[in-house]
Amino acid sequence: MATGTLVICGHGMVAQRLLERLVEGGHPFERIVVLGAESGPAYNRVLLSSVLAGEATADQIRLKDAAWFEQAGIERYCGDAVVTIDRAARQVITGSELRYDYGTLVIATGARPTELGLEGGDLGGTLTFRDLQDTRRLIDLSQRFGRAVVIGGGFLGLEAAEGLRCRGMAVTVLHRNPCLLNRQLDPTGSKLLAKSLTERGLSIRTGRAPVALLGKRCVRAVRLDDDTLISTDLVITAAGITPNAELGRAAGLHCGRGIRVSDRLQTSDPDIFALGECCEINGQTFGLVDPGYQQAEVLAAVLSERATGRRFQAATQPTRLKISGIPIFSCGQTDDDGQTESIVWQDHQNNRYCRLLIHDRQLVGAVLFGDTTDGNWYAEQIQTHKDITPWRANLAFGREYCEQAA
Repeated sequence: MATGTLVICGHGMVAQRLLERLVEGGHPFERIVVLGAESGPAYNRVLLSSVLAGEATADQIRLKDAAWFEQAGIERYCGDAVVTIDRAARQVITGSELRYDYGTLVIATGARPTELGLEGGDLGGTLTFRDLQDTRRLIDLSQRFGRAVVIGGGFLGLEAAEGLRCRGMAVTVLHRNPCLLNRQLDPTGSKLLAKSLTERGLSIRTGRAPVALLGKRCVRAVRLDDDTLISTDLVITAAGITPNAELGRAAGLHCGRGIRVSDRLQTSDPDIFALGECCEINGQTFGLVDPGYQQAEVLAAVLSERATGRRFQAATQPTRLKISGIPIFSCGQTDDDGQTESIVWQDHQNNRYCRLLIHDRQLVGAVLFGDTTDGNWYAEQIQTHKDITPWRANLAFGREYCEQAA
């Protein structure tokens, strides 16, 4: 791997993890330059909902302070995104027309909220919930308005809804799918979540899609596909993400939905790498932070030549979430595909639920709601394809009972 200057375009959680691993393990670069689009340094995006709810401040979710970068010898520039890659000159050009030479380039530009293309989508009061700037704007508006509609019943949408509810707003969640968190939960888990959120004060509308936003200058209502109208002052869109691949595409790199990379995170240009939400591996893009962290570990090893055989594998990744303080865990399959058996355990009084899916004497899926203590152990059984026959009768009761039965 060539020495010289490493330039990283983007400074989110995954780019910061890459920097930390490079610093910890030693690297061959004479200079590292980080160019971020946001006005401040990297922060824990997962905790934006805590900032929105008033449970944390922006300073508290910052990942590293200025002293860390100074000590590591890393040059960090905020608020001036890279807009062009000049591969012939081996330079990147920022929005303020500054040029930086690179020997090795890493693109970590993340993703943006998917545009729904709704009629009235350009009205005032329509927002997204993606970064710290969005969060600050929502906090400000929540002090001036009383009603909000959140489009999207995934993790981000539910966190936005709960944060605004904590700010005193009346919030309605719209989700096209009949099940909330339909990628992480089975129908029963989704119903339990909807019930818990409703009891906390959110209005949940599933199986319905918005078709238009109504108003003159500012949004005043949302029309649904059954012609229902929901009055509102704000509309927050949180229905999926789109990889920010334009920088790579304009530079002539091979792209699909994201910037296409190998399992070593290398693009079609051998001196340019990409990772995180902006990249695509074997047709798959990644919207969660854990796969991005794993990519950062692999790329740090590749760039430092510590492990030339290191490869990223998109293994079955567990999802551990906390919605309104309710712990949720899932890994592998979340619903029956006609070839699985299910073991189901439910504690109605304490609002706990466990569903385990089994195929050919192996655990292939787990859904936990309310108590996720044994989640990582279940994930290990799924990932290692262990024969669970010796402790199948105790499987729903968790690790301790299974190990005693083995």
